Order: sequence, then structure tokens, then C-alpha cells
Amino acid sequence: MNDVLKQVKVSMPPLPEQTAIAAVLSDMDAELEALEAKLEKARQVKQGMMQQLLTGKVRLV
Repeated sequence: MNDVLKQVKVSMPPLPEQTAIAAVLSDMDAELEALEAKLEKARQVKQGMMQQLLTGKVRLV
């Protein structure tokens, strides 16, 4: 089995291209984290607003 795997050739992009790909993926990870934080904050605001409506502290006009 190992002999078969040793014969398999895998082409890889040059190192500068690999670095560029890694940079793009890191930027995407950072953007996803920021969006997840924004979503969590929106959920907390929604929860707080619902709580105020249910307790009667705030009324809709």
C-alpha cells in the first residue's frame, strides 16, 4: 500500500502562490469572526428588546 502512495504525484502551486492563498483564507477567517460577533450582538439586542416588550417597559405605538 505504501508503495502505491509513494508513486502518486501531487502537484502543488509555487510557494508565493501558497502564501497568497493562505493570506486570503486568513482574511476570510477574520471576516467570518467579525460577522459572527456582529450576529451575536444583534441577537443580544433582539433578546433585550423582546424582554422589554414582554415586561411592558416598552410599548409599541
